[in-house]
Amino acid sequence: MSFYLAIIGTKDNAVYDLEFGTYRQGGDGRPKFSADMKQLCPFIVHSSLDIVEEMQWNTNVMHLKVIDKFYNYLISSYMTAGNIKFLLLHETRADDVIRQFFVDLYDLYVKALMSPFYSVDQPITSAVFDQRVKMLAKKYL
Repeated sequence: MSFYLAIIGTKDNAVYDLEFGTYRQGGDGRPKFSADMKQLCPFIVHSSLDIVEEMQWNTNVMHLKVIDKFYNYLISSYMTAGNIKFLLLHETRADDVIRQFFVDLYDLYVKALMSPFYSVDQPITSAVFDQRVKMLAKKYL
């Protein structure tokens, strides 16, 4: 099973993205997207931004659960208090696990945001951040 994570800034710009596979049931953590799907992942995730922005005004929760579907793939979303969007493209429905992943990712993002060398909407290039996100993926997904 494969996942595509995107953190989208307040200006709908890509702040961070990552492709990874599952570690559950003997998975090796490598994404198994086809070559065509690898190119489509960013497009699919960004096309669901309109739905996220529409839903954010109708609810007061941060985890919006599954907001869109594309063939066999689902898109889950999490809105931060600062209007940063976490979007996850995945194949199976696991709302509680994904919610916990998003909560821990939000904590990790806030810690990155507290750095004096980082500003909102700037791409995250930190290797430490990348490694910690991968550790979260290994833990939950």
